[in-house]
Amino acid sequence: MAGAAVRLGLPALDAMFNPSGTALAAAPRVGSSEIPSRFVLWFNGNGIIERYWIPRKTGQDFDLPPALRPLAPFQDKVHVVSGLDSPTARNPGPGNDHHRSMSSLMTGTSFTGRGAGGPSLDQVIAREIGRDSRFKSLQIGVCQESFGESVQRNMSWADRDRPLPPEMLPQRLFDRLFGTKDAHWIDRKKSILDAVRDDAASVGRTLGKTDQLRVEEYLASVRDVEKAVASLPPEYNEVVERPAEGGDMKDWPRIAKLQSDLLVHAFASNQTRVASYMLTKCQGLSRFPWLGHTSQRHHEYTHGTVTTPAGQRIMRDINRWHVEEFGYLMAKLESMPEGDGTLLDHTLLTMVHEHAEANNHKNSGLAAVVAGGVAGLKTGRHSRIPATVGDLYLTLASEVMKTPVDKFPTAVRKLPELV
Repeated sequence: MAGAAVRLGLPALDAMFNPSGTALAAAPRVGSSEIPSRFVLWFNGNGIIERYWIPRKTGQDFDLPPALRPLAPFQDKVHVVSGLDSPTARNPGPGNDHHRSMSSLMTGTSFTGRGAGGPSLDQVIAREIGRDSRFKSLQIGVCQESFGESVQRNMSWADRDRPLPPEMLPQRLFDRLFGTKDAHWIDRKKSILDAVRDDAASVGRTLGKTDQLRVEEYLASVRDVEKAVASLPPEYNEVVERPAEGGDMKDWPRIAKLQSDLLVHAFASNQTRVASYMLTKCQGLSRFPWLGHTSQRHHEYTHGTVTTPAGQRIMRDINRWHVEEFGYLMAKLESMPEGDGTLLDHTLLTMVHEHAEANNHKNSGLAAVVAGGVAGLKTGRHSRIPATVGDLYLTLASEVMKTPVDKFPTAVRKLPELV
């Protein structure tokens, strides 16, 4: 639906699928009726405390340690993968351990001195499945604070030294997705729904009762997000990449949830099929007032007192917050019906951290969470696999997302444990 400067895509409706809801009734491309899969690459800066993050048991009867407990409602749709190696992070070259780790984790290549040495996983996948969407991919960010260098601010890379910066402000992401240009919508004096109300009524008259209700609920959810964005204080409308020593004390969970809501709308209306989500920055400097941890910044919490029991518990709380936001995105995807399932059933999410143990910048024994309901992915288990991050990424791109990707830096094999 479109009106004036506004563009509002429709969510998946029953009328768009075959009677059983297992395939599209009208294929987007000739010869294809499959419900499209989406992909999210999620990044948390610095690292983890392994004892609070990695399950003790492997297999299907795995435990959820304290940092992963927010994923309990989705344990059957989660595959925790540990034991991964990021070998190019240990290559000699320019930069510090954070620069080298970030380039290796995102792209499998060495840090160039300016940025990552090649394309990131999300962009490798977007090249194959992003052509039929309004946006080939979306880059989304939340916590702004960093030391300011390109490889610390960005997780998505189109190619060598070609960053794709994340959109940090919900206001800008909202306007990008819904196309608002008129001053009345930009300053939120009117709703974007005012511009598409007649189109919505016209479309509604052609739909069955279930689809009519779904459109009404979807429009209401768009309005809820619009009002939430409009309610942000003025200081949330600008980017502060490197705050003063006192730190930026913004309510980042509030921003994270808005960004996740907007991403779900982008997926539901098929505006994009690929996204990267940078919750915190590489070597990030966030403070955590909502957790009661403000005496230091994120990077500082990973060193020094992290060796004490109290320091370990602070990092446990930070890691758990990372997972809470990831779980929130999963819940929003699960709440959106699509075909015979939900949007989560057609989404592959992959959560990674900059390091394993952050205190010593460890790049072996890395852990990741692979989640969602994309056909072919084994979930509801923890696997400890002696493999590279590249092996994981190659498996996800080729065997789960079904793209023709046949190589990724550092990959030497595909992982049958995942499919």
